[in-house]
Amino acid sequence: MTGREFRLFWFGETTSLLGNGIAVVALPLVAVLTLHSGTFVVGLLTSVAYLPWLVLGLPAGAWVDRLPRRPVMLVADAVSFVALVSVPIAAWAGVLTIEHLLAAAFICGCASVFFTTAQRAFLPTLLADSELLAGNARLQGSQSTAEVIGPGLAGLLVQFFGAVAGLMANALSFLVSWLCLRAIRITEPPPPPPPEVRRRRLRTEVGQGLGFLFRDPVLRTLAVYSAVSNIALTGLGSIEVAFLVRTVGAGEAVVGAVLTLCGLGGVLGALVSHRLSRRYGSARAAMGCLVGAAPFTLLFPLTGPGAGLAFFVGGGICVGAGAVAANIITDTFRQRYCPPDLIGRISASAAVVSFGAITVGGLLGGALGELCGVRETMWMMAILQVSATAILLCGPIRGMRDFPESANSLLATK
Repeated sequence: MTGREFRLFWFGETTSLLGNGIAVVALPLVAVLTLHSGTFVVGLLTSVAYLPWLVLGLPAGAWVDRLPRRPVMLVADAVSFVALVSVPIAAWAGVLTIEHLLAAAFICGCASVFFTTAQRAFLPTLLADSELLAGNARLQGSQSTAEVIGPGLAGLLVQFFGAVAGLMANALSFLVSWLCLRAIRITEPPPPPPPEVRRRRLRTEVGQGLGFLFRDPVLRTLAVYSAVSNIALTGLGSIEVAFLVRTVGAGEAVVGAVLTLCGLGGVLGALVSHRLSRRYGSARAAMGCLVGAAPFTLLFPLTGPGAGLAFFVGGGICVGAGAVAANIITDTFRQRYCPPDLIGRISASAAVVSFGAITVGGLLGGALGELCGVRETMWMMAILQVSATAILLCGPIRGMRDFPESANSLLATK
C-alpha cells in the first residue's frame, strides 16, 4: 500500500475530493448569491447531480466490468473538468444562467457514475485483500479532511474572489486527478474476451448484479438503509446553506467555517474505523456507528444565530463521525465479499439504490423547504434519519459480530 501506484492514486483522489469539498459550498452559493435562486432550485442542484445514477448506474456497472477501469476514470475526470470550467467562464462573460449551472451539475454527475463505479472495482487491483480496509480508511480520511478544509476554503474564495472562483478550483482538481491517473503504471486483469462480451446481453449482466444484491440479506439490508438514510441526510444537506444564510443569518465566511468544523467528524470517523472494527467486529462497529450517530441529526434544526450555531456543529461532527466510520467498514466488506467479475455491477446496483435516493432527497428537501419552511423541513429530515435505524435493528446484521467474508460463509452460519 506504500507503493508508488497507490500513492499517486491517493494524491489524485485527495485533490479531487478537496475540489468537491469546495464545490459543496460554492455551487449553492453561486445559485443563491450570483443567480438569486430560491430554495427549491438549490435543492434541485443536488438532485440533478445524482440523477444520472438512476439513468446510467446499472448499465455503467456492466460496462465497467467489460473495460479496463483506469481509462474509464481518465475520461470521467476530463469530462468533469470541461463541464466545471465552463461555469466560471460563462459567469465572467456575463452569460451564466441557472440552466447552465444545472447542466454542468448533470454532466459532472454522469462522469461521477462511471468514475465511482470504476474506482471501487479498481482499488482491489492496487491493493492486496489484507490492505483494503487501511486503503479505504486513507481514501475516506482524505474525503473527510477535504470536507473540513473545502468549505472554509470555499467561504474565503467566495468572499474575496466571487462565488464562481470555487468552481474553478474544483475544475482544476479534476485536472490533477487526471494527471495522477495517467502516471499510474499497473497491469489490470483483462476484461472478458470480445466474443463472450458480444454474446452477453446488457440486460442479463445488469440483472446478475441486481440479483446478487437483492438476494443477499446483508447487502440488501445495507442498500435499503442507505437509501432511506440518504433521502434524509440529502434533504438536510441540500438546504443547509440556504438554512444557514437565510434562516440563521450567517455570512459566507461563517457558513464555510461551520461546515469546516462539521467535517472534523468525518476525520475522526476515518481515524477510528480500523480500531473499532478490530475491537468490536466489523458488523457490530458499523451498526453501532450508524445507530449511535442518528439521534444527533435532531440538533440541526435547533440551530440559531451566534452561540446557537454550536448545535449545527455538534450534530455535524457526531453524524459525520458515525457515517464515515461505517462507510469505511461496509465498503471494505463489499470489496472482499463480492465476486471480482461481478463487483462493478454489484457496486453500481447498490449505488443506484443509494445515490438514486439522493436525487429524491434533494428534490424533497428543496420542495418541502419552499412549502413548509426550511427549519420545519430540517426537523422532518432529522426524524426520518432516526427512524431509518429500524431497518438495521430489524435486519440480519444485528446478530453478527463480523461481516461474512463470502456468500458461502454467510450460508454456513445459517
